Amino acid sequence: MRIAIDAMGGDFAPQSTVEGALSAAKEWPDIEIILVGDQAVLDPMLKERLPNLSVHHASEVISGEEEPVKAVRRKKDASMVVAGRMVKEGQAEAMISAGNTGALMTTGLLVVGRMKGIERPGLAPLLPTIDDKGTLALDLGANMDAKPEHLAQYALMGSIYRQKVHGISSPRVGLLNVGTEAMKGNELTKAAYPLLEALPINFVGNVESRDVLVGACDVLVCDGFAGNILLKAMEGTAGTLFSLLKEEFTKNLKSKLAAAVLMPSLRGLKGKMDYKEHGGAPLLGLSGLVIKGHGSSDAGAIKNAVRQARAALQSQLIESITKEITGRVTEE
Repeated sequence: MRIAIDAMGGDFAPQSTVEGALSAAKEWPDIEIILVGDQAVLDPMLKERLPNLSVHHASEVISGEEEPVKAVRRKKDASMVVAGRMVKEGQAEAMISAGNTGALMTTGLLVVGRMKGIERPGLAPLLPTIDDKGTLALDLGANMDAKPEHLAQYALMGSIYRQKVHGISSPRVGLLNVGTEAMKGNELTKAAYPLLEALPINFVGNVESRDVLVGACDVLVCDGFAGNILLKAMEGTAGTLFSLLKEEFTKNLKSKLAAAVLMPSLRGLKGKMDYKEHGGAPLLGLSGLVIKGHGSSDAGAIKNAVRQARAALQSQLIESITKEITGRVTEE
């Protein structure tokens, strides 16, 4: 299993990607990790030489401020584009990048290529839940506009992902909506509902956003606009909550003593809400495995993204989704 990592993408790259890659290479000797980026920059950072870790030179970098389509088309030797081309050409089975989300989506579409039968790939991060099982949600930002057929494809791909990668035999699939009744919502969700009902999945109906964290479903289906708002609202709420707790627990001696007692539990709670624990979000619907890491990914997040990619490759995720989607296209 060969995994290419865009070593230059992300707020803390390339230091974080190199450290994360080194840690992952030690942990899983059965995978080959290829760091893609400026060799003159990366080589001095490799404090250890491991047989399953190498560098593939790429002379350019796509920044977070660049317009995605123009950047991908003009910068043919950008680390992100080169990693995508390696997946396309079979030099790697998966790629990971914490860089520009729009550019990665464009790389996926223009370089790696869409899976046959999929119109719009979806970004699918794992949202935290109180039972620690998480909810795979898609699309959470790859496409701002969606058709009912796109939501049906997300539902099918998400269900297969949870079966293959997380071992859930019959994942509960829910449709994000403003109410649980079948006819609630806008025109998109009303039209998507019967399509999801007709799929060979465990569709549990509409799910309200307030029920996501309590684990109302294993897969949450939505368009990229509503999904991204949900994601950012959750991240903002968690960040604000922990800031308020920190403020309260440092007010006086009594609160500081209380904080010392509660600290282990608070750390566990924060860990549940931490994106770094999940590693990244796969772009489902591409012909190869592409994982988007959070822009602020540290070494731990990169290592977890490698773990995630390794699990997906071991379970033959792309092959399973391709087989299911191709079968449905043939039937239609």
